[in-house]
Amino acid sequence: MSMGFIECVNGRRSVRKYKAEKIQDDVLKKIVTAASYSPSWKNSQTVRYIIVENEAIKNELAQTCVMDFKPNCDIILNAPALILVTTVANRSGYERDGSFSTGLGTHWESFDAGIAVQTLCLAAYAEGLGTVVLGIFDADKTIHAAKIPEGQKLSAIVAIGYPDEAPSMPKRKGADELMDYRR
Repeated sequence: MSMGFIECVNGRRSVRKYKAEKIQDDVLKKIVTAASYSPSWKNSQTVRYIIVENEAIKNELAQTCVMDFKPNCDIILNAPALILVTTVANRSGYERDGSFSTGLGTHWESFDAGIAVQTLCLAAYAEGLGTVVLGIFDADKTIHAAKIPEGQKLSAIVAIGYPDEAPSMPKRKGADELMDYRR
């Protein structure tokens, strides 16, 4: 599928219902490779992607890690795969001596992960896949259930699969409402 950038940005929606079809490894690799080109603090490249297809792990995540938020439970159980987006801790936003580079502290870890997740979601859409970023979860329980390596922080859970719905575009604020000049 070939589409222009603006078409990709304008067309991507949060998809919460998926077909049962497995996503091929080469497609997932292509999407993660695209996300790896996302900018990061001092080119630190700390974002990591844990692909969860194992039904037992998905069930544990759905049943014990989403803080009893049923919509996330249903999405996790329906999605053929989840991508747990993590960052290597204490690198983004830091100097080599371990001090913060700016007053924003660990904010840069989240910022880098956010850029990468957006790129991941757009790349998935360009490949005919749907995604939704899940933000309601217990990080400690999720880290334990998914056996996330020590030294990594969980930033987001992204459900991914071939869409079984076509969500409409929610109302958007116009540029005039969002912009404020200082001239």
